Amino acid sequence: MTTAWSALPLGKRPAGRWALASRFAIADLPEGRRLITDGEVVIESDRVIWVGRRFEGELSARYDMGDALIGPGFVDLDALSDLDTTVLGMDNQPGWKKGRVWPADYADRAYEMYSQEELAFQKRYAFAQLLLNGITSALPIASLFYRAWGETVAEFEAAAVAAEDLGLRVWLGPAYRTGGVVLDEAGTMQPVFDEERGLGELAAAAAFAKRVQGSAGGLVSGMFTPDRVETCTEALLHRTFAHADELDMPVRLHMAQGEMELQTVRRLHGMTAPQWLDRLGVLSSRLIAPHATVATDDDLLCYAANGVTVAHCPLVSARHGSSLKSFSMLRAKGIRIGMGTDTAPPDMVLNMAVGMMANRLAEGKGDAGSAAEFYDAATLAGADALKRPDIGRIAPGAKADIAVFDMADRMIAPRIDPIQTLVYGATGRVTRATIVDGRLCMRDGAVAGIDLAAARAQVQTQFEGLIARYPERTFGHPPVQEIFPPSYPLVENEPSS
Repeated sequence: MTTAWSALPLGKRPAGRWALASRFAIADLPEGRRLITDGEVVIESDRVIWVGRRFEGELSARYDMGDALIGPGFVDLDALSDLDTTVLGMDNQPGWKKGRVWPADYADRAYEMYSQEELAFQKRYAFAQLLLNGITSALPIASLFYRAWGETVAEFEAAAVAAEDLGLRVWLGPAYRTGGVVLDEAGTMQPVFDEERGLGELAAAAAFAKRVQGSAGGLVSGMFTPDRVETCTEALLHRTFAHADELDMPVRLHMAQGEMELQTVRRLHGMTAPQWLDRLGVLSSRLIAPHATVATDDDLLCYAANGVTVAHCPLVSARHGSSLKSFSMLRAKGIRIGMGTDTAPPDMVLNMAVGMMANRLAEGKGDAGSAAEFYDAATLAGADALKRPDIGRIAPGAKADIAVFDMADRMIAPRIDPIQTLVYGATGRVTRATIVDGRLCMRDGAVAGIDLAAARAQVQTQFEGLIARYPERTFGHPPVQEIFPPSYPLVENEPSS
């Protein structure tokens, strides 16, 4: 007997053994990943116990999703967890003139541009957005451009609470750094360092990571997040990886991602960032490295030889005019590539589509890569990078972390194959449901534990407050209207007819 989909309790884990049925289901079998037509997934507590055609055993309920695809939830290795300010830099360049690099007179008095309450809200809102897009596992990322220095343990304590409340699986660790880049009076970029401050933040981050590991019923894990490679000293990196090795946790470090980093690291160390880390002996399979868009062939050889995972975030890269060169080439070198979103919207489906396009442009041929390869990168590869064979897949014994995608009402493109149709013809808005650890966290645009309409209004208020303070931290301190001019001249009075 089939129970109405609306009867599945939002925000709760159903009792007993229950099934999700749909037109299509992904199954990860001993012989590999397979697509099942008219399939169903059986869940008990937090685990998948069966996947196939119709289950003949006893069930407490069966929910038929109709013309839909049941797949593993996405694993987001670089998930936005603050307000996305990269949108401010799309049409407003160069970034150093638009507040993306601090002038020295602001760096001397830099302060937190958000309160602790605002930071806690941002995490909760961002986690809800991830669930809306079928993302079940996430490694949050935020910008330090708007901080006094690094992130705080207090805001990540709040993030752990938000993850437990909303039901998102997360790896948490406050970002820390021993340095930065500022603009001198002539507008020249200069590296500055405060190693003692950064090492103190690392010690606090390590204590936090150890404390939260496995909390919230296993939803919350620890990780280490040195900010960007050009803001790190040798001592910070050695101590980071020593802590990570001791606690067996992942490290995420942004590098090989842009020209400013490339020139700064070469100036400081006489080589590229991946080559520097290789010389330090810290490259390893626990390292997740967004974005690799300026990685050289030698850099990629270092990654391949040491088992580094690249977190590919094609949407935010393309917005800034760069791309991985290329997804297919990295795979051919044996480099593991997971996926991240790193911008708003945190739409993994859109990222797979943009990644596919960028890959084919970089390769110069229309058959480079496949929808299945990007889908695997967004699920299996991310899980493997985290050493979690129980997520990113649907198989008996795996965690019940599932995303359900509409293949009918919300899908405009005609269907050939559900995976190809999802990647080529959809966005994350076709996500009907997100289940994490056997708990229904999102259904039809509603996320348990947050009023999204009220939250969106709060986001806009915070964003406008941040923009109003931009002149303080922008070189030369021009007015907001000069930093971010409108796309077209504003009409202050009634326009003439």
